[in-house]
Amino acid sequence: MRGFERTASLLTTRIRKVGESRGFAVSRLLTHWAEIVGDQTASVARPVDVKYGREGFGATLTVLTTGAQAPMLEMQKEQLREKVNAVYGYAAIARVRITQTAPTGFAEGQAQFTPAPKPEKQMTPQVRAKAAKTAAPVQDDTLRDALERLGQNILSRQNNRKG
Repeated sequence: MRGFERTASLLTTRIRKVGESRGFAVSRLLTHWAEIVGDQTASVARPVDVKYGREGFGATLTVLTTGAQAPMLEMQKEQLREKVNAVYGYAAIARVRITQTAPTGFAEGQAQFTPAPKPEKQMTPQVRAKAAKTAAPVQDDTLRDALERLGQNILSRQNNRKG
């Protein structure tokens, strides 16, 4: 072992095995669904299965949605197929099949497409200023922003423990 490892690197092989058993040769389709199809589509639909059938070249992507959203997704099937094929890098998906489910009911029929909202942390202006001052010498904007957020989290936890 080389010390600490990222959780993603530890779970990559397991996610790939599960994805491949469901037909997802590229697990990125599952893990980055919202980035691929957009937040609006991801909030009402999710990929369920990829089947490679006898119907010629290409697979069928099955997408789960609620009954009310199905007609809207039906009209967007071609755009959805193009976005997914962009992830695969070639025309892997030939057809998109929309499957409807009830928003409530049986365990398999319950569709939850959005994660539970994360609780908002109350950040004091002093904590933000101290974190910004600490990260200010860093030249790279992205790294500086990440260090500021990290500093805010650490400082706010320290304040919560004291109070």
